[in-house]
Amino acid sequence: MPDISLTMVVVLCLASLAAGWIDAVVGGGGLLLLPALLLGLPGGAPAAYALGTNKAVAIVGTSGAAVTYARKAPVDVRLAVRIGLAALAGSTGGAFVAAGMSTDVLKPVVMVVLVGVGTFVILRPAFGTAPSAEPVPPRRVLAAIGLAGLGIGFYDGLIGPGTGTFLVLALTALLHLDLVTASATAKIVNCCTNAGALATFAWKGTVYWQLAALMAVFNLVGGTVGAHTALKRGSGFVRVVLLTVVFALVANLAYQQWLA
Repeated sequence: MPDISLTMVVVLCLASLAAGWIDAVVGGGGLLLLPALLLGLPGGAPAAYALGTNKAVAIVGTSGAAVTYARKAPVDVRLAVRIGLAALAGSTGGAFVAAGMSTDVLKPVVMVVLVGVGTFVILRPAFGTAPSAEPVPPRRVLAAIGLAGLGIGFYDGLIGPGTGTFLVLALTALLHLDLVTASATAKIVNCCTNAGALATFAWKGTVYWQLAALMAVFNLVGGTVGAHTALKRGSGFVRVVLLTVVFALVANLAYQQWLA
């Protein structure tokens, strides 16, 4: 357990609760959870401990949300696992590349893509409101495995922020899913990528397990409640949260690029 005050432990647990809810609805919980850990852990703690503890917390909430969705949403679990395994391979490759390059050069590109995505969602109110009645062609399934799996998994290993949001958008566009089903599928994919990352951090010994266990309880509650909220409120609600997270991610990346 790191040497932090009880007040900070409470703040981190509340941040974990909120992050679990956001991540379950549309992805992007790491936008709240990781900065909270970076600020809350002792000043001398390497950033790797924040990253490792973040993954140990997030995988619990993501798994809880995935189980909740799988029980009540029409999720193709086999397809989600196939995409998840591709994402696991992609994130591993991205992590290796990240070790030898500066990711700062990619952040402006990601911001432009996100602004474009947000604009598209605003101008297309029907995007993700209802699934397609036609079966998904095999070429779209392969595209989903390639782009949502390998491509976004690579991004997760290389940079990371907003991976869940990108997954929701890609799965909605490629597989013609509604936003609720896309969120459900994304959670299963996220479980695969989080497991791979957590295994790496655990092997390196950069996880505060006691703190992570405590925060994970709150993250699990937030993730489960978030999944129930998305299922109850429907795609229109998820769309609003999606746009909020997209533009919050743009602001976060802009701050890191030019102001931090």
